[in-house]
Amino acid sequence: MAKRRLSLPSMGRRGMAPPSRNLSLDGAIPAKAETRGSSLVDSGVYLHGERVASPRDLADTLTSLREEEGRIAWMGLYRPAEEELNTLAAEFDLHELAVEDAVLAHQRPKLERYGATLFVVLRAARYLDEREEVEFGELHLFIGRDFLITVRHSESPSLSDVRRRMEADPELLGRGTEAVLYAILDAVVDGYGPVLHGLENDIDEIETQVFTGDPTVSRRIYELSQEVSDFQRAVTPLPAILAGLSGGFQKYRVDEELQRYLRDVADHVTVAVERLENYRSQLRDILTVNATLVGQRQNEEMRSLTEASYAQSEEVKKISSWAAILFAPSLVGGVYGMNFTHMPELNWVLGYPLALLLMLALSVTLYTIFKRRGWL
Repeated sequence: MAKRRLSLPSMGRRGMAPPSRNLSLDGAIPAKAETRGSSLVDSGVYLHGERVASPRDLADTLTSLREEEGRIAWMGLYRPAEEELNTLAAEFDLHELAVEDAVLAHQRPKLERYGATLFVVLRAARYLDEREEVEFGELHLFIGRDFLITVRHSESPSLSDVRRRMEADPELLGRGTEAVLYAILDAVVDGYGPVLHGLENDIDEIETQVFTGDPTVSRRIYELSQEVSDFQRAVTPLPAILAGLSGGFQKYRVDEELQRYLRDVADHVTVAVERLENYRSQLRDILTVNATLVGQRQNEEMRSLTEASYAQSEEVKKISSWAAILFAPSLVGGVYGMNFTHMPELNWVLGYPLALLLMLALSVTLYTIFKRRGWL
């Protein structure tokens, strides 16, 4: 998804805020509100799109913001302590429920309005090619007329590129916090592109793997299905978020050009939602095909085992038949081979040929029986 640049008319910002309840009369931050050594990643104070201050902590940021009318502050926090957010909540009148969500994290993407302040939760995603996994990051945004606070609870998304891009275009940044909100939304949605491409490659590999008979493919299908479901939970709420922003266009007199760009972001989100639904459908079909192929292979193995067992049974029949045929003359010969003095037919002239004839008759009889039964 290509990056887009805005050229927006000026948007009104609220005037200089009255002295905060955390500020003394001379504007100093009380000791209990000091935030040095805090979770602040980057903080900038801007006037007409130009960065006029780079405070080292939240206290300096708040002080710089109040120095001149028309300034806006963009504060980036990483896993802030509850005390830090409470300090900002007191300064900017943030709703306690939104602050609680930002502290606890693990929220679904959503948009909520608390008076003149917007609270937005986004889920960024990035594809880890080496592990073939999707990593998700949670981002909380507090947007007011003269401030924007970003709260991250994971390494991604990194907003440094967004900040650099905005600072490189002072005219755009000078339009206010609404333009920054759009830029962040755009960056998060653009980040979905490589993830979708990575998932598509994984699905193509799995399709090939299914027909090679790889026994590990079932586990891979399951794991990828879970990743697609997680991704859907991150992307599916975005159309409602953008619809909520669109619903405030008239009330808050949002510029027409910004509306068009937000609709473009909505189009990209729609494409992502459709592709994810398609991926999920593909994985269901692949799982069905894999189950069918596994069943076919099992049937073939059972048939091979059955055929082998049948062939073995036939061999056993043949061996048993010949053993019985050979046993008959051996029995007669064994009887007359006993060296007893008094045995009938020992002195009979026809005894020997009769014994041979008996052996032959028994063998022929057994051979005929086994042959008719198909054992030979």
